[in-house]
Amino acid sequence: MKSFLYVFLAVFSSFLWGQQTKLVDFKSITANVTIQPIQKEIFGDVTYVFDVLAPTDSLFIDAQLMEISKVTLNKQDVAFKNDGNKLWLLSPFKRSDNNKLELYYIANPKKAMYFVGWEYEGKHQVWTQGQGKYTSNWLPSFDDMNEKTTLDLTVSFPKDYQVIANGELIETKKADTLLAWHYVTKNPMSNYLFAIAAGIYDKTLLCSNSGVTLELYYYPEDSLKVEPTYRYTEQIFNLLESEIGVPYPWENYKQIPVADFLYAGMENTSATIFSDAYVVDAIGFVDRNYVNVNAHELAHQWFGDLVTETSGTHHWLQEGFATYYALLAERDVFGNDYYKMRLYEYAKELQAQDANGQSTALLNPKSSSTTFYKKGAWLLHALREEVGDNAFKLAVKRYLEAHQFENVDTDDFIKQVKLASGKNLDAFFDLWLNSETFPMDYVLSHTKDDMSFYMKQFEDLNCMAEHDDQFLLNPSKFYFEKQQLLLKHPELITEAVMLKNGVEVRQTIAQVLTKIPSELQETYEMLLNDKSYQTQEMALYNLWVNFPEQRFIYLEQTKDYIGFNSKNIRQLWLVLALSTPEFKPENNQNYLEELMRYTSPEYDFEVRELAFSYIEALQLYNKETISNILQATHHHNWRLSKMAKQLLSGLVQNPKYTSILNQLQQDKK
Repeated sequence: MKSFLYVFLAVFSSFLWGQQTKLVDFKSITANVTIQPIQKEIFGDVTYVFDVLAPTDSLFIDAQLMEISKVTLNKQDVAFKNDGNKLWLLSPFKRSDNNKLELYYIANPKKAMYFVGWEYEGKHQVWTQGQGKYTSNWLPSFDDMNEKTTLDLTVSFPKDYQVIANGELIETKKADTLLAWHYVTKNPMSNYLFAIAAGIYDKTLLCSNSGVTLELYYYPEDSLKVEPTYRYTEQIFNLLESEIGVPYPWENYKQIPVADFLYAGMENTSATIFSDAYVVDAIGFVDRNYVNVNAHELAHQWFGDLVTETSGTHHWLQEGFATYYALLAERDVFGNDYYKMRLYEYAKELQAQDANGQSTALLNPKSSSTTFYKKGAWLLHALREEVGDNAFKLAVKRYLEAHQFENVDTDDFIKQVKLASGKNLDAFFDLWLNSETFPMDYVLSHTKDDMSFYMKQFEDLNCMAEHDDQFLLNPSKFYFEKQQLLLKHPELITEAVMLKNGVEVRQTIAQVLTKIPSELQETYEMLLNDKSYQTQEMALYNLWVNFPEQRFIYLEQTKDYIGFNSKNIRQLWLVLALSTPEFKPENNQNYLEELMRYTSPEYDFEVRELAFSYIEALQLYNKETISNILQATHHHNWRLSKMAKQLLSGLVQNPKYTSILNQLQQDKK
């Protein structure tokens, strides 16, 4: 009998060899799982079909902290080892096709699957996030993005909830208190793109020009927010299909908002999950719309899902392409000036990164998001100008078609560009891929459209204003130029400027005009009714500060304002009401309790994050708020947990709160 050391060495050597020569090709995963949200548990049966391409003595499946049993290979028991990270199968595998591996598992995922609201009367959701967290935390699968499989997934979940997953919904079946949802994908994908979202949803259906069904999910109480949230969705989808030149590659396209999401959105194959902070009404659309995220995650269905990077070295092939095509979609929606403005913003952000000494090459796997996303987008913009529209679009089409459902590296794309254009582009790609700084000199001297002129013009906004004294009063001028000028020169703000410009410029005015001249008071007060929650919030605060004698009037006027999902205006209003002695002091206790209540786990992380900032500013610490801070230190959303840990660090060092902390510690025991 082999010793453990011998087996380990054999397995490890086989593993190392497997990194160089692919020995096993997994083709499909069929899973029948049950999720128990209150217990934060998932369990079920999984079947894998795979080919052995060359003899090997072992293979593995990634499985994080799972109990695994009933493992069989082609209906026979097989020796296996579960080391807590991987399930190893120890057997002399010979060249063969369509092998079937079956197992049963139980998991209580610590990450990658999140159970939201079940303990604290929140939204009652379960959702997954595979990229950067690994699907292998909730389903035995493959962390290596180069291993692509199809997915046949049946999820049993409490029957009062909707379950959404990758692919096509084949059927639902009732069983006691559960409802089983059966989804199937026909084409292979990297396993980090597997997704489940469960909650209480309604949906509306759209259809693209090519006949693809678009499923737009929303909370039942948000029916009036569907149109502004998903505004331009059909237009974006149709534009990207046309622009990319390759038909949408999946069965359908679903978009699902969830609470306390880790990012803006995630491009799971055919099932984008996004933060419900982007679920907005018509006013919120002006401040924080979903258009860019919508387009970005949709573009990933081709760039990232259809073709997937081989490694982090080529991450720009996913994020740079998605960022660029999202800009093209925004140009189609908002116009060419908007497109140029966003490119200019990206360039300035990249230059700022250069100035801070934080820049890296685009092919550095440790590069920042700014580099991968925005320098990658700039590369594609510059490349299109270099080779022309026809060659660029042909290269992208051939690149996707040649490598569909496969993994790619940068050379795969470069090869197609060179073939389509007939140009030697070595110097171009060397500059954009290997230089650590943003090539502003190239941009200003090589762009063939009006982008170069636009950027040079922006370098001297003061000159622009001096040569056109009507610049700030001309409604035909694009708002971004005015915003940048007013940020630098708030003294240029006049009553006429406030009245003759659109909501975007008024946002900037509310931001920079913190000391309000008395002659502008009446005009400035109009901002309390502006069609922007951002403007309303800043205007309320600035007016409250500048005109103390009018505070009662301002608070009475805005007492029913809520704002974004974060309740930004309502929370500010509560703070200002508590800080205004003459304003209904008999209600102060109610105001105080409401503000403290927003720190509790029943609210989304953005509500709590803002509430914590006000609690800290006003030092409103008691057992309730400190208990909520302690709970938030373990929250899965890093922004909230980071803030809570910082607040707790300050509380621990303050003797004033020692007794409360000790009492909470005892209660926990």
